[in-house]
Amino acid sequence: MDFQFSDEQILLRDTTRDLLARSYDPESRLKVVDTELGWSREVWGQLADTGILGLGFDPEEAGQIEIMVVLTEIGRRLAPEPLIHAALGPGAIIAEVGSDAQKKQLEEVAAGQKLLAFAHLEPRGNSTTAVRQDDSWTLSGRKNPVLAGDCADTLVVSAALPDGKTGLFLVDAQAVSRHPYRTFDGQRGAQIDLDHTPAEPLGEGDAASAITNAVIRIQSALCAEAVGAMEEALRLTTDYLKTRKQFGVTLNKFQTLTQRAADMYVSLELARSMSLYAAMSIADGNLDPVIAARAKLQIGRSGRHIGQEAIQLHGGIGMTAEYPVGHYAARLTAIEHTLGSSQDQLHVLMDQVGDYEVVTL
Repeated sequence: MDFQFSDEQILLRDTTRDLLARSYDPESRLKVVDTELGWSREVWGQLADTGILGLGFDPEEAGQIEIMVVLTEIGRRLAPEPLIHAALGPGAIIAEVGSDAQKKQLEEVAAGQKLLAFAHLEPRGNSTTAVRQDDSWTLSGRKNPVLAGDCADTLVVSAALPDGKTGLFLVDAQAVSRHPYRTFDGQRGAQIDLDHTPAEPLGEGDAASAITNAVIRIQSALCAEAVGAMEEALRLTTDYLKTRKQFGVTLNKFQTLTQRAADMYVSLELARSMSLYAAMSIADGNLDPVIAARAKLQIGRSGRHIGQEAIQLHGGIGMTAEYPVGHYAARLTAIEHTLGSSQDQLHVLMDQVGDYEVVTL
């Protein structure tokens, strides 16, 4: 098995890295995050111009490995653009199950002219239902959180069908009631309320498999973003240890601190290998919830360890809004809780224990 990136993937990585480096430093990122939108339309257009907003829509051209490469750079720079939630994630659903007419709107998504959002998660006790009236459908219910739901033009909404199965629908975002908010890591989301809202069926029959595939792809992308954030958090920490002095010597002269930094590196490499494992499995056509759970569990554990240690080893400066390391810790925490926390992934794996002859801890 080849674990080396191709020349095209290396070019994509370097192009993305250069684009984001020109667009963001810690100070300029904070200014963009504090705007009403929370991200830059200009950067979004540049991502479109380089073909990044359409990655994965045509598996023959690019797939999950390319998405992993790009999202790692997004995480490294902590870019606020909702690449996963407003384009790649819901766009892949349309590409998988949409009709030819529905797939045509992916050209607008790839060009940066249309924003999507995947409205799937629901508050406890709420169920979004679909009702058919002659040849038309309407949806009623509440979706929350819907990441990028505050700015989306079209929503990909899951809903219970009259026969008890689950369907997917396209909904005009102007036809719903939106309650936008800012998440603690600086991203944006919204609560979406539907009340007999007109909807267009996406795909035919039970969409449970398509939803599972979408969640697995999004989880893999989040894992890649987390790896980039962990890399940069570790770099910031080691640079700080090399320059900050106490008792007349730099902090990296204290063995205990260097050992803690070394443990952070081990956590990073565990996360990197599991992210690659998840992306390569998807690229091979194996969208396995167990593999996704293994990857996200390790990402959650590594992210928590690296985020907390980065702040601890920086001391008080690590908690200031002006210094970036606290923002990396916040983003890693948010990723850990998106589409299933580490505890949730453990339950997925526990449900599979009976399939194995030997289980070790």
